[in-house]
Amino acid sequence: MITNIDTKDLSILSILQNRGRIAISELAAKLNMSDTPCLRRVKKLEEAGVISGYSANINPEAMGFNAMVYVFIRLTENSNISADLFENAMKKLPEVLECSVITGSHDYLLKIIANDLLGYESFVKKSLGSLTCIASIESTVVLKQTFARGELPI
Repeated sequence: MITNIDTKDLSILSILQNRGRIAISELAAKLNMSDTPCLRRVKKLEEAGVISGYSANINPEAMGFNAMVYVFIRLTENSNISADLFENAMKKLPEVLECSVITGSHDYLLKIIANDLLGYESFVKKSLGSLTCIASIESTVVLKQTFARGELPI
């Protein structure tokens, strides 16, 4: 994190969160700046890792993904070897949208997407179930997502 983020940088970030494809000329106009200093600020934020990338938000249902499941994982042992094995395996599975180390009685929380519950069951049996480092799997099916927020409150 860079420490010298000023109000102009915050304004840039706020706009880019909602409109990542905005032209630099339009972004600069919204901020009452000229193009070159605006582009310089955006590049500085990218190079500092504040802006980590740009992407399109795709509606999962429009692509046939109708099941979202949160999965609590407990590993067989609390070791770096098991954690590395598990985390590397999760990175290779496209159904795993998020993988977080958590506190409490479980070790990890996964966010999984599947076409349907039968697809999720197959995923558990073929992908998660084949990993010997997993001691237990607990699933919570999302019945309805009321909203998802992608923007940070800056």
